[in-house]
Amino acid sequence: MNRIVVSEEFANQRLDKFLSSQLKDFSRTHIAKIIDEENCKVNGKVAKSSLKLKQGDIVEIDIPEVKPLEIEKEDIELDVVYEDSDILIINKPQGMVVHPANGHYEHTLVNAILHHCNDLSGINGVMRPGIVHRIDKDTSGLICVAKNDKAHLFLAEQLKDHTMAREYTALVRGVIPENSGEINMPIGRDRNNRQKMAVTRTNSKEAITYFKVIKRFSNNTLIECKLKTGRTHQIRVHMSYIGFPVEGDPLYCGKKYDTLYKNGQLLVATSLKLIHPSSKEEMEFKIDLPDYFKEIIDHLE
Repeated sequence: MNRIVVSEEFANQRLDKFLSSQLKDFSRTHIAKIIDEENCKVNGKVAKSSLKLKQGDIVEIDIPEVKPLEIEKEDIELDVVYEDSDILIINKPQGMVVHPANGHYEHTLVNAILHHCNDLSGINGVMRPGIVHRIDKDTSGLICVAKNDKAHLFLAEQLKDHTMAREYTALVRGVIPENSGEINMPIGRDRNNRQKMAVTRTNSKEAITYFKVIKRFSNNTLIECKLKTGRTHQIRVHMSYIGFPVEGDPLYCGKKYDTLYKNGQLLVATSLKLIHPSSKEEMEFKIDLPDYFKEIIDHLE
């Protein structure tokens, strides 16, 4: 049981906001959930998140034990690039779904992480890994996982303020004339196909992608992409929009398209830079292109 006396500084503040400032290892969502489950009292009475506090109020909050996630652990080999008590950096293979969802409750990255990790302390009160950023099923490469609420909050904030740097390598169809460029076009759900995203002004969010040419071939261009924002399918949508779709992309290349590669888009998250949640040191992780990608490049050369 945590017992806190409200000082003058926090008078008139909402209960959930006050507790978020006092219990920095927990997200506001987690705290709100604890309050909703009637595990918080003010002056001996069960309180709501919206309660405005007064100086001298006594706040007692009982933080329940972390609940196990109702997803099966699976002994799936992971390519672990780095691991400590706060974070896990994984090189995700092409074809692996990150989160369990409709039609994909098994063989996901989360199933594998639950088996791999014995030191998860829970995210929002549930014993689960905190996937800080997602990559698509058929995009391979680096993904960052938080092992506890504190790390998840810290890393999510980096993602929000763009201090977490992510770089991708892609092979696109067509020869890009410019050596580099910026694509600043909003992305939202495609109104004609709910599986797709699209450049649109309707119900969309800002999306910014920077690209740089690494090498040109007769009908393709190898590029490096940097994300300022992280919208669903962002690189795939943006490159298709400017006329250079990612090679092998089943959604954004068009049906007439005779691709060099049949197993998904040739897009790899090759670099990840972040500030560590505990040490506050900058860390950078890089991987080589996977063999299936290198084989296509060798073929083109």
